[in-house]
Amino acid sequence: MMIHFILPGDTLENISEKIKLENPVYLKEFHNTYCRHEDFIQKDELIPGKRLLLPDLKKINEYNARNDAPFKSLERNPEIIFDPVGFAKDFKVKIKESTYDNGKTIENSFSYTVSLKWIKNEFNEHLFYFTKDQFSNLHDTKMGYLAIESMKSLGSIEVYVNSKGELLRTAVSKPILNSFSEIMDRLYDLFPDKYAAIYLEEFEYVVLNPALFDQKMKQDYFLKTYFSSFRTPFRNGKSFFEINFNSDSLPIQQTVNSLENQSEISLVQSLADDTQNDLSFTGNLTVSKDNGLIKNMNVCQSYKQYDIKYTTDFSLESV
Repeated sequence: MMIHFILPGDTLENISEKIKLENPVYLKEFHNTYCRHEDFIQKDELIPGKRLLLPDLKKINEYNARNDAPFKSLERNPEIIFDPVGFAKDFKVKIKESTYDNGKTIENSFSYTVSLKWIKNEFNEHLFYFTKDQFSNLHDTKMGYLAIESMKSLGSIEVYVNSKGELLRTAVSKPILNSFSEIMDRLYDLFPDKYAAIYLEEFEYVVLNPALFDQKMKQDYFLKTYFSSFRTPFRNGKSFFEINFNSDSLPIQQTVNSLENQSEISLVQSLADDTQNDLSFTGNLTVSKDNGLIKNMNVCQSYKQYDIKYTTDFSLESV
């Protein structure tokens, strides 16, 4: 038996975690069995300054052998399937980008609608059609309209994912490629100035180079978050995966947030490595239990570079 003097902020949960006791219920049970009457814990709240009796390693192992910790329950360790057959859904996407430099914040917000439609499963790969439309930009500019029209001109982009729902590759459809010269003529007519011509030349080069187009599309915020690797198996109430962030891979951990809805899985995501002081990541998403597809999501990530903080808030919800 050990004695711990309760500090401000101490809880049964965080003390149990420190001593490797899986179920905090037994910490309270052990203490109340052996403590003085005046130190008895009536509720789960701990009073700073009082003594808390801690079980020794043998007793901790005995408690853990009961295997009844809340984080080991089936509800806290769900199997997230991926069964998109017949899936067709529209989403409202909102993105806010912020730059904080020396007390000054610059923000840019925009939104658009995404249509995502499952087409077929072939060779263990799922094909989706991905379309962006109904763009809205806080700072409307001519170049912004040019980017929007260029994106819309590509129609439904082909998106291939594996059996786990992870993004594999993207491609421009053959009908668009077959009529691409006419599409470019129309864009040059709509935007005849020399600055637009520079943009359109680069746009054409990317579209006609499949590997480069795929590389660009994999940076699309919707695609890289919606088709991430988050369906990894849970163990002891947590699962781990990686996301692509500024050409680096960030380790992410997730837990089940709520058990109230029987048809959905609510997840909370955060950085698995808390030593990266210049990076932050938080995510909340709701996944359908029936098919494993995301219904809504909110993600906030930020990083610092040369004392400038860059933050992106991303949200999507089905409409």
